[in-house]
Amino acid sequence: MAFGNLSFSRRRLLQTLPLGALTGGALLKGGATSAPSSIKLAWNANAVCLSPVPLAQQKGIFAKHNLNVEFVNYAGSTDQLLEAISTGKADAGVGMILRWLKPLEQGFDVRLVAGTHGGCSRMVGSKKAGVTNVQTLRGKVIATGEASGAGRNAFSILLQKNGLDPNRDVTWRTFPPPLLGTAVEKGEAQAIADGDPNLYLIQRQSKGDLVEILTNLSAPWQNRVCCVLGVGGHVLRDNRPAATALANSLIEAAHIAAHTPEEAARAFAPYSKASAEDLVAILKMQTHNHNPVGGDLKHEIALYAQELKDVGIMKPSTDPAKYADHVFADVFA
Repeated sequence: MAFGNLSFSRRRLLQTLPLGALTGGALLKGGATSAPSSIKLAWNANAVCLSPVPLAQQKGIFAKHNLNVEFVNYAGSTDQLLEAISTGKADAGVGMILRWLKPLEQGFDVRLVAGTHGGCSRMVGSKKAGVTNVQTLRGKVIATGEASGAGRNAFSILLQKNGLDPNRDVTWRTFPPPLLGTAVEKGEAQAIADGDPNLYLIQRQSKGDLVEILTNLSAPWQNRVCCVLGVGGHVLRDNRPAATALANSLIEAAHIAAHTPEEAARAFAPYSKASAEDLVAILKMQTHNHNPVGGDLKHEIALYAQELKDVGIMKPSTDPAKYADHVFADVFA
């Protein structure tokens, strides 16, 4: 199967390798493989962008890589999630990089090892309120589901890159995610920053009023990752091959989602109220064939850290390059 233009670091982990070399399932005498490594993987079952997670389970990809993966559905705060991974209550987690980078400044024992995809956050504006492009956001209220979540972090950076001060030129207001569309209808906000499928469904229900004005694939982020796999330090120290196997499994499933989104939609359907047709449409807007690892991932982490620093989210004293080196691990080295 061809996966397009992959960098060397991504290409090398898709090469055909013996199972033991790939996953740590070392061969024993007589040709038998070692027992599968057990991994507790935290994920948000409301996020369609993470559909490769159940896809990897349903297609036996985890098992092929000698893993026994137990899902932990986690929708709490990022700090709590990172603490759970740090303390071994979970072994790994998948989530948005712009939700993780600020909390990781606190020193959680978690390392980022692979990117899973790009493009799962969007911003829409109300035509009735005159918001049809970035510049018309000036002086307007942007509704978000989290006061300091990934949506606000991402679009604060993108607004700055488009000449707007994200702290002065717009107002951010938090609403319960199901009521974001209602906030616009009532005139309490004129734009929404959120993820899919929630925003996709709200936009469709607006009968053409809400139009897309930015995504986290907008320039200059066309080739950026937005969700990543983080692994607890205890796994990296005690069973590093399992971390490699987990990264490989999710990347393999992500490429299936990129080339056959219908399969990923079917795998995710039990977790969603959206139709299979809607899930496929959303998956096609995302870049599930963008899975940076190694130096590629570390470079993207450093870029994001600098940008978060520029908009006042990360500490002024943070050195982006040193920070990236600290929170990253190359499990394919």
